[in-house]
Amino acid sequence: MAYVKSGWLLRQSTILKRWKRNWFDLWSNGCLIYYSDQERQDTEDRIYMQIDCANIRVGEECKDLNPPEGKGKDCCLQIICHEGNVINLVAESADDCLAWESALQEARTKTHILAPHLLYDEAILGSAPPPYTPYDAPPAYGYDQHHGGYSVQGAQVVYTRDGQAYYAQQGAGVPPGNHIIIRERYYDHDGDLAMGMLAGAATGMALGSLFWGF
Repeated sequence: MAYVKSGWLLRQSTILKRWKRNWFDLWSNGCLIYYSDQERQDTEDRIYMQIDCANIRVGEECKDLNPPEGKGKDCCLQIICHEGNVINLVAESADDCLAWESALQEARTKTHILAPHLLYDEAILGSAPPPYTPYDAPPAYGYDQHHGGYSVQGAQVVYTRDGQAYYAQQGAGVPPGNHIIIRERYYDHDGDLAMGMLAGAATGMALGSLFWGF
């Protein structure tokens, strides 16, 4: 980051209204800093032109400013801040005053990259959005999850041939058992009847052939 303009300016104190000589540096990011001397060891204040400055007056526009002895009105310069503060300055010459006015106006109106610490200034960027409220994830299986889970009570059902059902309770956590049907041995009475009729018919035919011989 480089200087746009640097030099000596007379600044009027706020309370005693005395004139003091300060060294001013206008940086390329729009920050105006003034020191007690050219060594830049003691910073007295700084102004961010894009943020703090509302207007700049020069020459005869500075009606309420009385320059020190030996300086004309054409050397006067005023920086009007948004908070109502007014910084009264006097340049070394009329030409120097116009040069400062041009540099400060450009710094005030031109879009610059702010200093890194300003990127986190809530007064400039606004307060951060409220944190989101976390919600629990919905149950994976359609019912609430609890520590230990649900004990699943299952029963094994056994059916006998006559349709009677018997229930055998299972332990906790065991899923329901399959239904088991026990079929007893099936006796085919119709088959036995058919075999008896066939045997009777054969016997009758044999006896009939005997009678035909007599």
